Amino acid sequence: MKGKTWFNKACIALVTLIVAGLPILASGCGNGNGSTTPPPGSNTDAVKNPIKVGIMAPYTGAAASKGKPMGDGVLDAIKYINTELNGVQGHQIQPVFRDGQYNAPIETTIINEFISPSSGIVMFTTQASAEMTVVMGIANEAGLPGFTVFSAPNITQPAKHQFASFPDYGDDWVAFAKYYLANIWKGTGKPKMALHLLNNSTGQGAKDAADKSAASLGIEIVAVETHTSTTASEIESLTRIKAKNPDVIYISSTPPPTAVILKNAATLGITPGVTIGCGGASFTSEMVNLAGAAAEGVFGIYPTVAWGDNVPAMAKMTEYLTKNHPEDANNMDYITGWAEGLLIAEILNKAITNTPGGGNALTPALVEANGFKKLSGFDVGGLQGPATYTVGDNRFSKTVKLYQVKSGKITGIGSWIDAPYIDYGFK
Repeated sequence: MKGKTWFNKACIALVTLIVAGLPILASGCGNGNGSTTPPPGSNTDAVKNPIKVGIMAPYTGAAASKGKPMGDGVLDAIKYINTELNGVQGHQIQPVFRDGQYNAPIETTIINEFISPSSGIVMFTTQASAEMTVVMGIANEAGLPGFTVFSAPNITQPAKHQFASFPDYGDDWVAFAKYYLANIWKGTGKPKMALHLLNNSTGQGAKDAADKSAASLGIEIVAVETHTSTTASEIESLTRIKAKNPDVIYISSTPPPTAVILKNAATLGITPGVTIGCGGASFTSEMVNLAGAAAEGVFGIYPTVAWGDNVPAMAKMTEYLTKNHPEDANNMDYITGWAEGLLIAEILNKAITNTPGGGNALTPALVEANGFKKLSGFDVGGLQGPATYTVGDNRFSKTVKLYQVKSGKITGIGSWIDAPYIDYGFK
């Protein structure tokens, strides 16, 4: 009996030693790549926690004509990713959606919520350059990475923690100006251009580009007028512009003010006759609906494909729009929102893949380093130019498209237009 008891105790001791040693053995095994840390993306947690993303949109207020369809698009895209694709590597995206109302104090309150460690938010987005201009200082100081859908040069230059889905309003102006010179202008000497600009970053971005590039392109800027997002009449400003006898007017604004300007220009007899071009924030079906016949023939730069174009994401996006938000039909701002959702998912996918511990280990700094800055040639379902991070250039895509209103419909002209990086020297 004594011998058997001793044997039993020895067996128990040996088993205990082996079990106790397993964590040590496991921790020293490595992963086959020369490191003792888990391979990128090896999230061994039994439960994959949701990942919180802050989303700010002017869903109501002065810019709701853009903010609502964009907000609808991004939330629908996230719903699709969560329900049909099981989230991102098994992690559900948890949107923390807030209506900024195009109101700076409200937007400031929202970003302070987003940067709070207790929020658990690892990245955020805005829809409008005006929103991001208000909040980016706070977000940059806190190290919370984000991207805005519509952008201005001041947001991504100098490059800090904020990025942009597309080329900015300055890029829009340059793209239109080059097209105008090459394909529309038939006169001699320099064409005379007037600018009509929203009195925030939407307008300032276009002015920054004109200030920097108009002379070298061979364009004379003869007038610069500004307007508010709630303007009801621009007869006085357009009368001043008309006195300068411009060949072309460029508008960088949102749809309702743009429609006012177009109708007033027709009333004053400026159009037809003077070419009008618009930046991306102006140029949607909402503008065409509001302006009516006054929109006919107007050109516009926009950063996405049009509804019905043959690209991979079109069918699923159309399915969700038809089911959830039929009121947004034909509004290209919904497309930018859907693309935003796909970008959020790809940034998180890259971050999970490149972060030891995977999704449950993500922090804002890791999402920026391992997600934002790892984007490379992501096709965004064909909805926009490929998304790539380039050191010093925080714009994800570098192409735009030209459109024109023909028979009341926004119609594409040609293929993608490159938008090379422009250094504005901002500090």
